[in-house]
Amino acid sequence: MTVESPKTSTAEPADDYLERRTLRRGSAGWLLLTGLGVAYVVSGDFSGWNFGLAEGGFGGLSIAMALMGVMYACMVFSLAELSSVLPTAGGGYGFARRALGPWGGFLTGTAILIEYILAPAAISIFIGDYVESLGLFGLTSGWPVYLACFVVFIGIHLWGVGEALRFSFVVTGIAVAALLVFAVGAFMDFDASKLNDIAVDTSAFGSNSWLPMGLLGIWAAFPFGMWFFLGVEGVPLAAEETKDPARTLPRAIRWSMAILIVLALLTFFASAGARGSNAIQDAGNPLVEALQPGGEATALSRIVNYAGLAGLVASFFSLIYAGSRQLFALSRAGYLPRFLSLTSSRKAPYLGLLVPGAIGFGLAAATGDGARMLNVAVFGATISYALMSLSHIVLRRREPGLERPYRTPGGMLTSSVALALACSALVATFLVDVTAALIALAVYVVAIAYFGIYSRKRLVARAPEEEFAALAAAEAELERD
Repeated sequence: MTVESPKTSTAEPADDYLERRTLRRGSAGWLLLTGLGVAYVVSGDFSGWNFGLAEGGFGGLSIAMALMGVMYACMVFSLAELSSVLPTAGGGYGFARRALGPWGGFLTGTAILIEYILAPAAISIFIGDYVESLGLFGLTSGWPVYLACFVVFIGIHLWGVGEALRFSFVVTGIAVAALLVFAVGAFMDFDASKLNDIAVDTSAFGSNSWLPMGLLGIWAAFPFGMWFFLGVEGVPLAAEETKDPARTLPRAIRWSMAILIVLALLTFFASAGARGSNAIQDAGNPLVEALQPGGEATALSRIVNYAGLAGLVASFFSLIYAGSRQLFALSRAGYLPRFLSLTSSRKAPYLGLLVPGAIGFGLAAATGDGARMLNVAVFGATISYALMSLSHIVLRRREPGLERPYRTPGGMLTSSVALALACSALVATFLVDVTAALIALAVYVVAIAYFGIYSRKRLVARAPEEEFAALAAAEAELERD
């Protein structure tokens, strides 16, 4: 596989092009970034994952969660190496750009954008549902609540990245503390016999009390097993705003994943064991249901209910950040319209925040279908996982001498496992929601057409990710000579 040299427009950008597109350097250390990694994901502990019980039962979802946990662990170890090699705001797009050329970079970046624009839109709807269920201010779930979410939290991001990450860290801390309190309360009522109480589908191949929907149920539960980890791969997007990114990013990625694995195990087993898998498989707030065996609210269930809102806010807020940085990097390099990467006096990519926010709000207000939007986001995520894992393999094979401040344990074997599981998860999205997968595929096709017809010939050679790829091409040319 060869690296294509970037093709720029005949009218090269002005000398101050990159100066008008810079982020605030050194705003985050490893602790804030670890909090960011957890914040991306924490809402998935409070809701969504439990629908996998309806697809595969407790056993099916257990195996799916374990396999998806392995996929994410292998992938984040691969990303830790890649982020130490190329610490820029492009994240996955930058890695794929060096390994797979402009097409690979664009396909990866677009898949990540699909995830990070659709997921906040879905979460804003879930926030509205929580606000309504809690009776806060007499509000009901609808466009005013969605609009308030986008306006308030985008406003904090426009204020500055340091302030935004500190806010995210505090809210995430509240959500994590509540999950630990929930686990203690739920385990007091734990009963192992409740784990396998979903009715067995005797017509399904391989079905039993452990796998009530049979062996195929394991595969169908993959997308829901992902919800315990979905989004953690966004940590490298903070590279240009990080202190000593080559050391900080790998450390933050590893700690984030370790914390998320612990939270996933506690949440999953405590919820199913306290109330029973059957009782929570269709619940919008499974943790609250697990604490209300008689259907009556308790002091602890109310605390967890409010904390669930905090968890949703943390993920919503952090995913907005991730989407804006991916859009910023793609725009700065010319893959998307260049004006989208302009930054404010506070070094915030204001259009990169406002444009995805407007799209997300429009989708939320028009559809009100959070579950389908999350399924679309999962489709984009699995494509990006496969391409990022492939990028690690390609760079290890083609550039073994590349300086790597951090090296992935297991090398290419680790990223190969991530690649295989990501491809399996991609196919599984069609088992869960064919319509969502086709919607995502249609968006992807339109984006590919735009790149192939227009922006591919107008890339900005001075963008960090493009310079890095051009350097690799030049070195390869010298070696051939």
